[in-house]
Amino acid sequence: MNSEELRSKQAPLKEQYSQSPDSALYTLHAEGRIGEDVSCSISTGKALIEAGLHTATGGSGLQACSGDMLLQALVACAGVTLSAVATALEIPFQSGSIRAEGDLDFRGTLGISKEVPVGFREIRLFIELDSPAPPEKISKLLELTERYCVVLQTLRSPVRVETVCNCG
Repeated sequence: MNSEELRSKQAPLKEQYSQSPDSALYTLHAEGRIGEDVSCSISTGKALIEAGLHTATGGSGLQACSGDMLLQALVACAGVTLSAVATALEIPFQSGSIRAEGDLDFRGTLGISKEVPVGFREIRLFIELDSPAPPEKISKLLELTERYCVVLQTLRSPVRVETVCNCG
């Protein structure tokens, strides 16, 4: 896709959302089914993923770890966003890769220490890009990728999450 094709696809949406802000609000969904042996099957619409415990918490390593999936979502979102921004700004690149890594202290998750937080302590996002663009264009590309990456912005400014149980 080139910048003209991208603009032609996004222009009517931008116009619609400007004229009718409520039409820009979408509710995304994810659904899982609790399974055997401490697992949960998640349907992505494209594949079925079985998530389980990380090996550091007693898992077999045969199932996807939700922490890894969070990093994968960050990589996917950053990659798509970077590609869209590069297309819109007509910044060429021959190849690119994105990698995320995060540090967890599993003592929190396993309830060993109440002083150790549950969750990632730090996440690092690494971007490699082979592009002839000048440094100032690459800098703008990275700035806009960070600004418009939904997963990155959600991690930086967490949203309120409500748990609702239909139990009984």
